[in-house]
Amino acid sequence: MKKTLTTLLALAATVAMGTAASAADKLTLQLKWVTQAQFAGYFVAADQGFYDEEGLDVTIKPGGPDVSPVQVIAGGGADVVIDWMPSALASRERGVDLVNIAQPFKSSGMMLTCRKDSGIKAPADFKGKTLGVWFYGNEYPFLSWMSQLGIPTDGSSNGVNVLKQGFNVDPILQKQAECVSTMTYNEYWQVIDAGLTADELVVFKYQEQGVATLEDGLYVLGDRLEDAAFQDQMVRFVRASMKGWKWAESNPDAAADIVLENDATGAQTEKHQRRMMGEIAKLTAGSNGALDPADYERTVATLMKGGSDPVITKAPEGAWTHMITDKAL
Repeated sequence: MKKTLTTLLALAATVAMGTAASAADKLTLQLKWVTQAQFAGYFVAADQGFYDEEGLDVTIKPGGPDVSPVQVIAGGGADVVIDWMPSALASRERGVDLVNIAQPFKSSGMMLTCRKDSGIKAPADFKGKTLGVWFYGNEYPFLSWMSQLGIPTDGSSNGVNVLKQGFNVDPILQKQAECVSTMTYNEYWQVIDAGLTADELVVFKYQEQGVATLEDGLYVLGDRLEDAAFQDQMVRFVRASMKGWKWAESNPDAAADIVLENDATGAQTEKHQRRMMGEIAKLTAGSNGALDPADYERTVATLMKGGSDPVITKAPEGAWTHMITDKAL
């Protein structure tokens, strides 16, 4: 009898453990771009068990040139997405109820990188030049900046010729454009690795030009926040993710190695990912995950200064919330 009781207790414990393991809440995160150190915090949170500790089973879906996080979440393909605020607010004005629930990135990494031999020394020198610009929602900060400078983007002699830039830096290398869009942590180093030196380049950081907008925020659909269970899942997700980000900041090389382990394509290199993580850590530094209202207001003001064609036509309402971070942090 005693043996039977012991066996039953062991079986009950096994069943309970199995039930607990299967009870983890499943969530899908859609990245804005491919697997790289730009998203290290999330891969670290998964690798180090931070999501497990919060009872979450998180699937991280890589992005790419043909993936729109807004379209993915609107179509039900993800619970939470990473996007830049200009794209999110523009989509919101078009009817997609995106809400920022956390903002791991404090600073912008976006900039224009120009050839010094083009004669460009200041933004006023852009006139008459060809500038490479990313689209698919990434063009909004650039267009707002040009509007504030009073520089048309119609290719006129007094304006600039906008080259729809692919997700590479070939135009500046092949002299098809005097400047190209780059991120401090990625494409700028591709230019360097291709043979141009820092002394041969002039960079204009959006952060320093006063037109920086928030990047890499976490967004969900507004109606889902009405569900208490979903709110709780997001609280646990944000808490674990920010734990991942702070671990990555403190252990940049190890974080980059974790990213490499999750790169199914094998396209990334240790040198590039470790360098990228070092730059990314500068952008997440100073953020505990809660959106700073002042940063939000600056972003909105920048996007509304679009002259006759602003990115957004009115100040958004309900575009962000501290509902999640107040409980998570």
